[in-house]
Amino acid sequence: MSDASAAKLEVSLHSSAPIRLDAQFDCAPGELVALVGPSGSGKTSLLRAVAGLLPGRKMRGRISAGETHWFDSERGIDLPPQRRQVGLVFQHYALFPHLSAFDNVAIAVGAAPREQIVRSLLERLGLSGLEQRRPAQLSGGQQQRVALARALARDPKVLLLDEPFSAVDAPARQALYRELAALRQSMSTPMILVTHDLAEARRLADRVVILDQGCTLQCGTPEQIFASPRNARVAELVGIQNHFRGRFHKDQPGWARLTWGADDAVSLRVIDKNRIDDGAQVTWVIAGDRIELLADGDGDAEANTLRCEVMEQLALGETSLCLLRPQGLPLERVTLNLSTSQLRSLRAEPGHWLRLAVAPEAIHIMPRKDRPLPLQAM
Repeated sequence: MSDASAAKLEVSLHSSAPIRLDAQFDCAPGELVALVGPSGSGKTSLLRAVAGLLPGRKMRGRISAGETHWFDSERGIDLPPQRRQVGLVFQHYALFPHLSAFDNVAIAVGAAPREQIVRSLLERLGLSGLEQRRPAQLSGGQQQRVALARALARDPKVLLLDEPFSAVDAPARQALYRELAALRQSMSTPMILVTHDLAEARRLADRVVILDQGCTLQCGTPEQIFASPRNARVAELVGIQNHFRGRFHKDQPGWARLTWGADDAVSLRVIDKNRIDDGAQVTWVIAGDRIELLADGDGDAEANTLRCEVMEQLALGETSLCLLRPQGLPLERVTLNLSTSQLRSLRAEPGHWLRLAVAPEAIHIMPRKDRPLPLQAM
């Protein structure tokens, strides 16, 4: 695909039936945006809407690629799929079983000189020599490459990937990750990836869109979303385990105290960004990768240290899943993946005590909503 044809994808869709949607996101040329959310969150429905495969008569909003409007409810525009110049890679490939790899790709080329384009795409994706094999004669990874070649054969303005790696084994998945990275270096097409795999989204995406029940909850880089979820639901959806509630107290300029537990049993120093009122009830999360493990008795008394009892330790190879109870907080639990070797060196077995040094910037604070949250860690 040439740079001249690259265009920014912009999506803003709303509907109440038959599928609820209240979603907004965009994707710049050369960018990969991941749509992430639980089953039924609307990820695939949004992808189908962009491709023109979801009936637009009950939807409101717009879908555009640069200056070209594919859907605009106010202007009565709803282009059919064949006019949207979209490349779509399905989760289960959707290859024609009776056609060869060559013919599966050629069917998408149209009236252009087919042989040169198809052979070039198959070679680009490492399929040279497999042109005459039918899908049943190809591995899962090879079938996925054929499906990707077919999507690229349309010279798409947007490439849509619907969980393209979920049906292949780990080695094939790693190879396909490399293929995708190589493609991104050679083309400037906006790419939208639907995935339920948070690790995959963090590895591949420039930005992540968190969806729930058809609604966009938060957009941002993986680092932003995983470190600073907008609300409790986002924290839950991205798998943040340590999610608590407390009260926010302003301190000296730029700093505040976060009190935790009955009678403010624990106090942690946090950064004050002047977004939360003094005395406000808040929910908060801890980024586990910003916590330092110390022996009991170590640490600066003036720093953020939590003395914790080891309640449970489950070894998982190099790391162990640990359940810790902070001193003075009988109902609270902190869940961490910690180094097995470090735990052994500290003799941190169930019933023993250790300390957690928590960096102030590791604590992300959110205004508390009316929806009740569990007292224990999520």
